[in-house]
Amino acid sequence: MLPWKRVIRPLAALLLAAAAVTAPAASSAQAAAAPGSGWNDFACKPSAAHPRPVVLVHGTFGNSVDNWLGLAPYLKNRGYCVFSLDYGRLPGVPFFHGLGPVEKSAGELDAYVDRVRAATGATKVDIVGHSQGGMMPRYYLKFLGGAAEVNALVGIAPSNHGTTLGGLTALLPHFPGAEDLLSEATPALADQVAGSAFLTKLNAGGDTVPGVRYTVIATRYDQVVTPYRSAFLTGPDVRNVVLQDLCAVDLSEHLAIGLIDRIAFHEVANALDPARARPTTCASAIG
Repeated sequence: MLPWKRVIRPLAALLLAAAAVTAPAASSAQAAAAPGSGWNDFACKPSAAHPRPVVLVHGTFGNSVDNWLGLAPYLKNRGYCVFSLDYGRLPGVPFFHGLGPVEKSAGELDAYVDRVRAATGATKVDIVGHSQGGMMPRYYLKFLGGAAEVNALVGIAPSNHGTTLGGLTALLPHFPGAEDLLSEATPALADQVAGSAFLTKLNAGGDTVPGVRYTVIATRYDQVVTPYRSAFLTGPDVRNVVLQDLCAVDLSEHLAIGLIDRIAFHEVANALDPARARPTTCASAIG
């Protein structure tokens, strides 16, 4: 084994262990509470006011519970049928998902949307995703027939054009075998590096597909998707929003914008129901 690999492997293990300690792990109590509150309730029937179920798609290292402890109840309390899935699971890795190949994860999303549509009777769903969860559904829309099943895609700090991680990914070619190691251990991370083969395929021929409305909500303080404007999409029926243009004093970074930021949540609600949209301001944090 090359000397640098001897350093990187234990360092990666240490970082994952630290994340396991500090991140809010999905407990069985939390998972059980979600259906009881109407979240992931497959008996839910969409109302006339909100005729499309909302499918929430977590980010890398996220899961179907912890990523949505803020947004799922927020939308449920506004009358939506809300669902979330776990995808991209690796063998022997609990709680932290979204790590498998993004293309395969898109197939998992496709199957889950079919399940939601069958249970609710809805023709189409709306999708809201955080980070990888805002980018990965675009593969489903573009290559797996999702455009016929989805009305709107809302991405919260999505990795649509990948990330440079503040320039760190440029160092990978200087470490022989590093890119192969990343692809083997955590394929989704490799897929999200700016310029990856996956992203080149995804974005070739345009960012969007006809018939779907796209909203991107980004933050200037994103330290994961960098530069933050790489989240933006180009094409018809696209709205790119910078959180600080809505509330200049909002300091949310990559995690907070998806987990706890009610200003971002308000803008998500506007994107899901543009006919009833209300201006998003700093006051939306208490709305």
